[in-house]
Amino acid sequence: MRIIDLVQFAISELAGAGIEESSTDANLLLAHCLGKSRTELFLAAQEAVAEMAHKTFLELLARRKAREPLAYILGEREFWSLPFIVNPAVLIPRPETEFVVEQALVSARSASCREGVVLDLCCGSGVIAIVLALELGRAITAVDISFAALEVTRANCHRHGVEGQIDLLQADLLTIFPPRRMFSLVVTNPPYVNSRDIQQNLEPEVAKFEPHLALDGGEQGLDVIQRIRDGLCGRMLPEGEIFMEIGADQGEEVQKLFSGSSVSASCFKNIQILKDYAGRDRVLHATAI
Repeated sequence: MRIIDLVQFAISELAGAGIEESSTDANLLLAHCLGKSRTELFLAAQEAVAEMAHKTFLELLARRKAREPLAYILGEREFWSLPFIVNPAVLIPRPETEFVVEQALVSARSASCREGVVLDLCCGSGVIAIVLALELGRAITAVDISFAALEVTRANCHRHGVEGQIDLLQADLLTIFPPRRMFSLVVTNPPYVNSRDIQQNLEPEVAKFEPHLALDGGEQGLDVIQRIRDGLCGRMLPEGEIFMEIGADQGEEVQKLFSGSSVSASCFKNIQILKDYAGRDRVLHATAI
């Protein structure tokens, strides 16, 4: 079968499975099997596909029809215009997290963040830590509760040549750190999806394949966020800053958590909820007192 015919067949199969980006996914899957770029695939449209490549492609197509995320099938996802290894142990990096990193980098280059530890909390695949290391040229500490996730981070550190800059720690949030002021910048994409949405409202690619450990924020999606607030109290340097990704419907509640009357909330000032480029609540930004 020719490349063009196989692509059209795949588009039809994926569309029938309810996959909106059927054309993009079909081309990317076949390009992956043939070791070609999408441009090379287009230019070779009339070429026949070898039997072994054809068989491999059909196997990958079946996985995508079952709604397995394309990034897991390909083993890679682009973030910050860089390729990162991903597998089912980690969340697939998303554009929303690039917005978090953009905001954090502005502060990371300021005087208040030149001293102290820079922390990527709930690091997953390591995209935040690695981009910070590459952009800032300084040491970063990356923490995750999942050993499997840290192995993905380790592989990505090696891929991007920053092994010597990033200290990987397995821990339940901040429990590994002594109760003393040490952090000048904390960037985190914690679990913030409420448990009900995971079961009922998320797309199959997310609900069935991405790690619930990295998604589930409890009944209201705020459990881990509150624990981070409590754990950072007394561990951030004065004027240290936190940038936390949150859900688009969580801005008001997260602002209350960090500006309320609790002891932990009293550790923070200048509480802001930053909107992303689509105008949705996306990032908590707060400064330590």
